[in-house]
Amino acid sequence: MKKLSIEQEHHVKSLLEQLTLEEKIGMIHGNGLFKTAGVERLLIPELKFADGPMGVRNDFENAKWKTNGLSYDFVSYLPSNTSIASSWNKEVAYQVGQVLGEEARGRGKDMILAPGINVKRSPLCGRNFEYMSEDPYLIKELAVPLIKGVQEADVAACVKHFAANSQETKRLEVEAIIDDRAFRELYLPAFKAAVEEGESYSIMGAYNRYKGEHCCHSKCLLDDILREEWDYDGVVISDWGGVHDTEQAANTSLDIEMSVTDNFDEYFMANPLIEAVKSGKVLEEQIDKKVRRILTLMERLHMFSEERKSGSYNTPEHRAVIRKASEEGVVLLKNEENRLPLSKKVKKLAVIGQNGDMIHSNGGGSAEIKALYEISPLLGINMLLGGNTKIQYAPGYYIEPKKEESDVNWQESSLEDIVNRSGSSEGVTPENTKDNQVDEHVIVEHKKRKELREEAVKVAKEADEVIIIGGLNHDYDTEGADRNDLILPYEQDELIKAVLEVKPEAVIVIISGSPVEMRQWEKNAKAIVWTSYAGMEGGTALARVLFGDVNPSGKLPESFPITITDSPAHCIGEFPGDLEVHHTEGINIGYRYYSTKKVPTQFCFGHGLSYTTFAYEDLVIDNSLVGRINDNTERDSVKITGQVRITNIGNQRGAEVVQIYVSPVESKVERPEIELKGFEKVSLEPGESKIVTFSLDSSAFSYYDAEEKAFVVEPGKYTIRVGSSCEDIRVEADVIL
Repeated sequence: MKKLSIEQEHHVKSLLEQLTLEEKIGMIHGNGLFKTAGVERLLIPELKFADGPMGVRNDFENAKWKTNGLSYDFVSYLPSNTSIASSWNKEVAYQVGQVLGEEARGRGKDMILAPGINVKRSPLCGRNFEYMSEDPYLIKELAVPLIKGVQEADVAACVKHFAANSQETKRLEVEAIIDDRAFRELYLPAFKAAVEEGESYSIMGAYNRYKGEHCCHSKCLLDDILREEWDYDGVVISDWGGVHDTEQAANTSLDIEMSVTDNFDEYFMANPLIEAVKSGKVLEEQIDKKVRRILTLMERLHMFSEERKSGSYNTPEHRAVIRKASEEGVVLLKNEENRLPLSKKVKKLAVIGQNGDMIHSNGGGSAEIKALYEISPLLGINMLLGGNTKIQYAPGYYIEPKKEESDVNWQESSLEDIVNRSGSSEGVTPENTKDNQVDEHVIVEHKKRKELREEAVKVAKEADEVIIIGGLNHDYDTEGADRNDLILPYEQDELIKAVLEVKPEAVIVIISGSPVEMRQWEKNAKAIVWTSYAGMEGGTALARVLFGDVNPSGKLPESFPITITDSPAHCIGEFPGDLEVHHTEGINIGYRYYSTKKVPTQFCFGHGLSYTTFAYEDLVIDNSLVGRINDNTERDSVKITGQVRITNIGNQRGAEVVQIYVSPVESKVERPEIELKGFEKVSLEPGESKIVTFSLDSSAFSYYDAEEKAFVVEPGKYTIRVGSSCEDIRVEADVIL
């Protein structure tokens, strides 16, 4: 973590000595929905927060979830974390982080509440679009550069939600019960890397419980792991409404309590804490530790200096970064008979599906953005093709308009209601109700969809080319609610099947923040493209991929199961669970489960095609650097280096993600069949070759021994597998440790 100068340390010490107890308490809890109190007499500023990660959220009134209605807070709309992860590009993550940091600072913010780095345990989690992957290694390799990019702008990144926040159902009270090995191998590594390698200035606690404690004041998480093991001296902030007890919060390493109600002086770490200190239940030195860390953060952000960076937002440079990131996140899932790219000379093009003309920036809960603009796929395609192509749009399916909610009534609403409602303007649709009653309303909607489907089939018949653009929206990918299943909503499967009957060569595009079921029509489709919510230039990026201006290079950051019961959390019946959710799948989540248990997927982790072809050859492992393992299964020293030659044997420029996996041949404990331990994205001209080098240390071969309370490496044989996805291994070699 960035150390302070002697002068800065002295300043922090001096300020702390001058503060009254009441002033200190004012600095450690919300004095507005998105700020803490400053101390004017000592020139200590307020600390101002903003939601992320897809841009800087619009401003609200200080004490109401009501937007201010002004125009200054229109901002750039960034790709979702899932979209960034789909690029498998560390430089893209870094550049998007720079944009996010500059825009946050340009809006006068001190902390951006991003990135979200929770592991995707289930494909149904409502906030999966805010997260990156089912794989902890991929998450950490992208989160670290993103954090560094953000903090270059004198803005604190705030990684969230610490820890094991894998669902939205009963999120304020549910307890995640996870064995220590799975917790250490899957749920902690990205957070550890975020604070140790990324040096994130802040971290946010989670709503859920872990080992009987609320995560926002968990002694195990905040004191034992974060402060003691990882030696973290950054600021810990609660999720909004995540604190439940004054003494517990005060006596752990939580530094700032935030919530969603306007009774700021009544927060647990407000007036009740003043009384607890005066009565001797809480020592004032506990408060001093929190304030010292907050003042240290302010020094790191140059908040006391006239040299602090001012930031910028809505710049052409930011839009260029966003477009490139959006392009690299598009994943080509299937391309039989080289259906893609399409010709720009097409005369009659049909674009079918509501997602072709939808705006996604203004939904999803706390990730919603007041976007300066957002280019829809329909707009992007029209802009690319121009006036020589007749483009006819048919919505194909019906989405009931969102119903506006009235302002939150603080007195009559429970905290849970407020937390779930304040982040989202989600309306009620037949698909997200629980009773699924077949009433007159549902019948009317079905009739509307049937009529729209018939219209779409007619349009498709008359077109030379057809693009179906469907998927999810923020009625489903949203904070505060998990999905019920993987099935496409709004009777989209029926639409896709009907169009494929008359146009078997139709191209299918799915936009979503998480996997969807495709088994009803996948085998009949020749070309399938997937993209997550890709930001303000998402429509431009998609059009450029579909029509060949950009060669797709995205890879899936998570597995797409055939059906939800194939998913490990669901086949054991532990999602969403009740007040306790037992993660009895252990270390076997995502591709670790599918590969180890031989469960087929619709599309596997790491999958993504290109318009060109890549050859892998000449894998060489340098065994001279392999360290020895002693009798206690601890490593003395290990460094394995390798290299592989990648050649573009196609006829156009393209980029390939070279993925390195490690597999133990034998083990005395259960190990996954395959684990990602390295990757590199390389761009190649036709006929060009490059040598990709990689190195693997002990972390690539270790597992967590719960009895030893440490990561250990077994001696024996390991297979290094290199390929284009977890199921498309091209070359491999063994090493002996």
